[in-house]
Amino acid sequence: MTFVFLVLAIVAEVVATSALKASMGFTRPLPSIVVVVGYGLAFYLLSLVLRTLPVGVAYAIWAGLGIVLVTLVGIVAFGERPDWPGVLGIGFIVVGVVLLQVFSKMSVH
Repeated sequence: MTFVFLVLAIVAEVVATSALKASMGFTRPLPSIVVVVGYGLAFYLLSLVLRTLPVGVAYAIWAGLGIVLVTLVGIVAFGERPDWPGVLGIGFIVVGVVLLQVFSKMSVH
């Protein structure tokens, strides 16, 4: 269940971060509510993940995949276009998460 909770935490964080942009500085009520609920759920689920995974591994996966998914939401929903250094940097983040998960003895397999 650990990785199910981690995936759900990532999804909740991505939804909350996307709603944060849509909230226009917390001036729009519905997106603002989604932000608060989404981050609350994300951190609760992450706390469940930390019962099993080391904090460094869990946070690296959570943050790394969150960055990639939020970037994709930015592209699709907000018309944002990352430049090549941005794409390369995000690629390095993905490689780092894969290395950590596949090869690190800190990770739970």
